[in-house]
Amino acid sequence: MSHALRFARPDQFPDTDAIPVHVISADGADAALAQLDAASRQWAITHGFSGALGKTCLLPNAAGGIAAVLLGVGTSADRIRKRFAAGAAISDLPKGLYEVASASLEGHPQNLREEIALGYLLAGYRFDRYRQKSGREAALVALAGIDAPHFERLAEAEAMVRDLVNTPAQDMGPEELEEAARDLAARYNAKISVILGDDLLAQNFPMIHAVGRASPRAPRLIDMTWGEGGPQITLVGKGVCFDTGGLNLKPGSSMGTMKKDMGGAANVLGLARMIMDAGLKLRLRVLIPAVENAVDGSAFRPSDILTARNGMTVEINNTDAEGRLVLADALALGAEGSPDLMISMATLTGAARVAVGPDLAPFYTDDEGLAAQISAKSPEQFDPVWRMPFHAPYEAMIEPGIADLDNAPSGGMAGSITAALFLRRFTQGAARYCHFDIFAWQQSDAPARPKGGLGQGIRALYAVLSEGV
Repeated sequence: MSHALRFARPDQFPDTDAIPVHVISADGADAALAQLDAASRQWAITHGFSGALGKTCLLPNAAGGIAAVLLGVGTSADRIRKRFAAGAAISDLPKGLYEVASASLEGHPQNLREEIALGYLLAGYRFDRYRQKSGREAALVALAGIDAPHFERLAEAEAMVRDLVNTPAQDMGPEELEEAARDLAARYNAKISVILGDDLLAQNFPMIHAVGRASPRAPRLIDMTWGEGGPQITLVGKGVCFDTGGLNLKPGSSMGTMKKDMGGAANVLGLARMIMDAGLKLRLRVLIPAVENAVDGSAFRPSDILTARNGMTVEINNTDAEGRLVLADALALGAEGSPDLMISMATLTGAARVAVGPDLAPFYTDDEGLAAQISAKSPEQFDPVWRMPFHAPYEAMIEPGIADLDNAPSGGMAGSITAALFLRRFTQGAARYCHFDIFAWQQSDAPARPKGGLGQGIRALYAVLSEGV
């Protein structure tokens, strides 16, 4: 699996001159072509180059090689609709060393060079655990004016997220997710502990145990800590490694992508990797309830009433709404540490996909300042998010009467909001709380985003955390 998502280093190409890549917008194409020599200009015209987004034109030299590349970046409206297309186009160039001509970036917004840089890096990802895939052959020198290690950090964290989500459940169960967390902890000298199987009951994590007890793969709570100074940040990620739906069994069509139900855990590990790799001045804690929601005689049932770690009782109206149950126990533990900020990430509801589709990561918070920070950083990081409301009148929908809470109110109305409200009940003690109801999946190939696992919201969150909490 590919993790070396980096720009070209000088020592990799000794005595090699980089081929210049000229960035040309759709509205500046005529002027740019007019500056070429007559032969090159005619060549570009013959090949229909117009500065369209993601289109390239290779200009030949006298020896039959590549003298230069024209790279179309379209219009700003084009780039909004199809992010990373220009960077991905560089990634697809023939074998060689390339360098974006600084002069051609003049007059373009700064974020264009950042988008090209990140797009190029992300486009290098290959998931080749089960099938060999050729790597890219185009090597790009880091663009002038960018922080290359920063962009490499983002790309390699994204690669880790994608690898975790793409790995099928046979090879990514609770134990393997624990191993991934341990590997990350070892890399950055973090501390890690795991509460396993029936020890969950002994240490008061009854809902994590209830969801995972029907699987032969033991449920567990992964607890990783790092850093000695600064604000306390607690990340909680849903680690449901496969979700059959439990006794409320999903149809086969709904199980097709359930290997990604641990996408929340994958994303918080990716965010943690960014934080630790950058050495941010934070006290980081990562909590992952890792389970498989399966079926046997010990499975928890509809109408069961479970007692959570914080003492609240929960009526089970649908065993397929298991993610919020395991998160509840983990959130309650996290809140006991009184963090300055607690963030949960989960592939939680289909309702979120109906509301905002697969591309947007909806988030919830009561903190207006935090909401504004996340919303401001989102477009800067090419990481689209959308704030959703903790709508207080819907609290009654999660109060069944027979127990304190209902895990799946009937009717399906406002499903993402009621799930978020449910989780918020377990966060008392955290100074601020933010929940992301992510998809973590790219449904079809897009520039720099092949079909499969996906990081969502973590670049925006990292940008916020980098500026202090």
